Amino acid sequence: MLMRKADLLKKAFGERFGGQPRVFAAPGRINIIGEHTDYSEGYVMPGAIDRVCLTAAAVNGADHVLAVSEQHAQPLISTGRFARTGQWIDYIAAVRQVLIDAGIDVPGCNLLISSDVPQGAGVSSSAALEVSVMNAMLALAGRTASPRQVALWSQAAEATYVGVPCGVMDQYIATSGQAGHALLLDCRSLDTQAAALPPGIAFLVIDSTIRHRLVDGGYAARRADCEMAADHLGVRFLRDATAGMLNGCSLPERILRRARHVVSENERVLATAEALTAGEIARVGELMNASHASLRDDFDVTVEETDHLAAIAVKTEGVLGARQMGGGFGGSVLVLAHAEAVHAAQQTILSAYHAATGIHGSAFICTLSDGASEVRP
Repeated sequence: MLMRKADLLKKAFGERFGGQPRVFAAPGRINIIGEHTDYSEGYVMPGAIDRVCLTAAAVNGADHVLAVSEQHAQPLISTGRFARTGQWIDYIAAVRQVLIDAGIDVPGCNLLISSDVPQGAGVSSSAALEVSVMNAMLALAGRTASPRQVALWSQAAEATYVGVPCGVMDQYIATSGQAGHALLLDCRSLDTQAAALPPGIAFLVIDSTIRHRLVDGGYAARRADCEMAADHLGVRFLRDATAGMLNGCSLPERILRRARHVVSENERVLATAEALTAGEIARVGELMNASHASLRDDFDVTVEETDHLAAIAVKTEGVLGARQMGGGFGGSVLVLAHAEAVHAAQQTILSAYHAATGIHGSAFICTLSDGASEVRP
């Protein structure tokens, strides 16, 4: 299927620009558990999914990048040093700027981009785009970089230039995913531990259709709260805080709740890794439910619609757990279900969600897949 998509993109590239491009793929991701912990150097457990951003690329002999997306009608051009426009070209221009900052001479190029990673749904369409484009630009520059370096550069593009102070999780899993596995990622050391998913379970992504824009400030405000809490507790990051340190401390109530989420969420990630190793899938579902409650009550990043979805899901036959996924303020709910029940659960949840909210949500079942690569015959 991926090769077929790449062949179609190459054909479309030739019709538009002429020539024969190289094609690079990078996946979206789910995050089983570990939300808003990465920028506190904590633990997360993402998995790459079988939804990808494809970038067809070729040198154009000019000094600019001409980017066309099959998801956007208007071609966009980036020239010179990065200047934020508020449009999707910012992600591409940011990637190029980070590479230039690293001393890499990125040639002018034509890019044709096609992605089936839903935008704004909490499955990291931005990281898929960044990693796909970065690997393409590196190739055109005649350079290579490790998956870890690509992840760090891609994170820098989004944080430094696009303006979202994100952690490294999304970009890391886009470069380093393993088919059939989640990755326990230590966001301090960047060490990983692959966790094989047992047979008989499936992940379902239910899109609330409520769109979030992380550059609007809610994400940055939560990060600032976490930094304030760490400073008050005398630690560099909340990764180093413990539940005992929060008991009886003099943190303001809002900041205390932010810290409590991060500390407890790190504990839940490690407990989930243990549960997967032991095959205790029901326990994984319970931990996902607790994660959603913490995101709702302590971190204040859920919305009414995602709360509805999570509540509906956990009452649905065959479902083991559900939680809002991604930066928050909308997006998707991740559902863990028995594989034989997942299709029926999808229909039940969507129907009940529409009845409760009047919104027609959407959903897809995802398979955990490999990370970024060049698509070759």
